[in-house]
Amino acid sequence: MRRLRSTQLYRVFATIARNPELRRVQLAFFGFNGSEAAVWLAVLVYAFDRGGATEAGAIAVVQLVPAAIFGPVLSVLADRGSPARVLRLGYLAQAAVMAAAAAVLLAGGPRFLVYALAVLAATAVTTTRPAQSALVPSLARRPEELTASNAVSGWSDSMAMLAAPAVAGLLLAVGSPGWVFAVMALVTLGSALLVAPLDRGAVHDDEDAEPEPAAGLVAELLDGLRVLRRERTTRMLVILLGIQFAALGALDVVVVVVAFSLLGLGQGGPGYLNAVFGLGAVLAIFVTATFVGKQRLIPWLIGAALVWGGAFLVLGLRPSVAAATVLLVAGGVSFMVFDVTGRTLLQRSTPAGALSRIFGVVEGVSMLGGAIGSLLVPVLVSTLGARAAVVGTGAVLPVAILLCGRALLDVDASATVPVVEIALLRSVRFLQVLPPLELETLARSLVRVDAEAGDVLIREGDVGDRFYVIADGEVDARQGGASFGRLRRGDGFGEIALLRDVPRTATCTAVGPACLYSLDRETFLIAVAGHGRSLDAAGRLVDRRLANVPV
Repeated sequence: MRRLRSTQLYRVFATIARNPELRRVQLAFFGFNGSEAAVWLAVLVYAFDRGGATEAGAIAVVQLVPAAIFGPVLSVLADRGSPARVLRLGYLAQAAVMAAAAAVLLAGGPRFLVYALAVLAATAVTTTRPAQSALVPSLARRPEELTASNAVSGWSDSMAMLAAPAVAGLLLAVGSPGWVFAVMALVTLGSALLVAPLDRGAVHDDEDAEPEPAAGLVAELLDGLRVLRRERTTRMLVILLGIQFAALGALDVVVVVVAFSLLGLGQGGPGYLNAVFGLGAVLAIFVTATFVGKQRLIPWLIGAALVWGGAFLVLGLRPSVAAATVLLVAGGVSFMVFDVTGRTLLQRSTPAGALSRIFGVVEGVSMLGGAIGSLLVPVLVSTLGARAAVVGTGAVLPVAILLCGRALLDVDASATVPVVEIALLRSVRFLQVLPPLELETLARSLVRVDAEAGDVLIREGDVGDRFYVIADGEVDARQGGASFGRLRRGDGFGEIALLRDVPRTATCTAVGPACLYSLDRETFLIAVAGHGRSLDAAGRLVDRRLANVPV
């Protein structure tokens, strides 16, 4: 079993390693997670030194509320433009604000300015996850790469829980909160540089096409909220992810209660318990690695909620150092499994054009949930006692699962939006203008074609019967034996014979191993010819390609 899980883990990381664009995204995300956790701790330490626990708690809420409000609004930017650009600019904004905060801290500047910059940094952070959630499907060459990317993202979050406090603690020990901000500004700048090559700008096959008028941010945000109202599965998953972070917010306070009131561990106790929980979250990668290629994820979601509840039930009833160590590891594993399954299902069930907005709502709901959870635990402690607060923290996820009822069991069947295939079709300009529902229907009609080096995909003079889009690899296009270009990921070919009803005008051959998707003639023509803007854009593309073909 251990060897099987190690093999699965290797496959997950190998899947990401083979895709250089996903590799860049994940390395940048690792830096982001570490920076986010480290500066959060640095701000709380700074606030505690100046106003004790009251000021630290107040600053935590002050940072969360604006981020929760503006996060969903900022997420619109990735749906209306380039997610890669929003991701890069978000990292740059975070780095700039962190650098400014470092300068103020190191110079001994005013407290209110430090807190204002901390709020700006927390708000800028909310651009990252929604933009990345919208970007990754367009970078994944196969559906299994999307699941693998989610698993690695979860591992990155987990490693941040474990490593970032240690790094921040070291910087605080030898320096000050200002040094934490300075170092993390450089790390976040590195994340921006990593994703910069992905922001190549839109490649337009129909450069003369008039862009669609952009709706206002508020209108597009409301449209995303209408998706939540219309799509029951999406709505339910967003709520579950928000409740999950309410449980995490409660945990932040509960570990202090357990360390001091139930176990008497002293000042170092909360740090020890948090590290144990973070270790569990890191170990969860061995579980989430098994998700790649799996359709049924709801059993894992339910199982994670039950393990979470059971761990805190036992910890509340029979507290001991040994039990806390084992049970918090189990809690860390279950939390991360719940998070990865929930986010993967949300990606599968959300219409592709609204991905960033929906994940922006998740970002806002999560921050509000964290604030609510951290505020409720003191109430439980004062009214019912410390043990009841621990058990109550564990009950949050199982109760949420129970309230979803039978509808939750149907999620696997309904979470089947082909987000990777839709993202691939949207890279073809004359298909990009199709309405979302038509684009999704077209994506469901795609047939995967795996080719080896030298395989002829279409041959000059043959009757045209299919249109192809390249997901991975390169294709050489020739007429009369003369090459006139290489086609790569996101390029389509074969449309000339279909739209002009003529024999194939070129021979297209796989240069090396390639993955393509094809559409049959009838499905392609119904979709393109039935939409005026798409037909016009395709016609312009055909004219340009015919003009560039060697005579």
